[in-house]
Amino acid sequence: MQKPPSIEEARALHRVLLDLKRLYQFTDRDRVCCFDVSVTQCWALEALRRSGPSSLNEVAAELYLEKSTASRVVAVLERKGYVGRERHPQDGRAVLLSLTPAGLKLYERIEGEMLAQERALLAEFAPEVRRAMVRLIGRLAEAGRARVVAEGGRCCVVSGAEFAEETPKQARTQTRRTSGSGARS
Repeated sequence: MQKPPSIEEARALHRVLLDLKRLYQFTDRDRVCCFDVSVTQCWALEALRRSGPSSLNEVAAELYLEKSTASRVVAVLERKGYVGRERHPQDGRAVLLSLTPAGLKLYERIEGEMLAQERALLAEFAPEVRRAMVRLIGRLAEAGRARVVAEGGRCCVVSGAEFAEETPKQARTQTRRTSGSGARS
C-alpha cells in the first residue's frame, strides 16, 4: 500500500501546476486572440474537432462550463461562421453542433501555431523524458477528470473538513453579525 502524499508534496505539485497553468493561460490567450477568438472559444472549437458533432450539453461538459455559458460561447462562434447547427438524427428537438469548413480551417491554423510552440518546448528534453512527460501529465489530467466526475461534474466542491479555516471575508462577516448594532449577548 502506498503512503498517502504529504502536504509538502501537495503544495509542491500545486505550485508547479499554478506556474504551468498561468504560463499557458496567458501565452494561449496572447496567441489565440490573434485569430479572432477567445481562449474559451478556441477550446470549444477543439472539443468539436476532437469529438465531432456534439450537443450543447456535451460541449458544456467537455469545457466544464454551465450550459448557459457554453451557449453564449457557441453563439459567438456561430455568428462568426465557425460553428453550425443541424438537427439531431435521433432527437428532433435537439441540435448537433459541428465545425464549419471555416471553423476547421481556423482551428487547424491555431493548432499549428500551438504545436510549433510545444515542439520548441520538447526540443529541450531527451526523447525518453518527452514520452514520460506526456504519460505523467496524461495520468494527472485523467485523475483530475475522475475527481470532477466523482464530485458530480462540479469542479468547485469544498467540504468543511477540507476548508477548516475561515477566509478573511467570512471572519469579517461573522464579526459583523456578532458585534455592533443589534447584537445581543
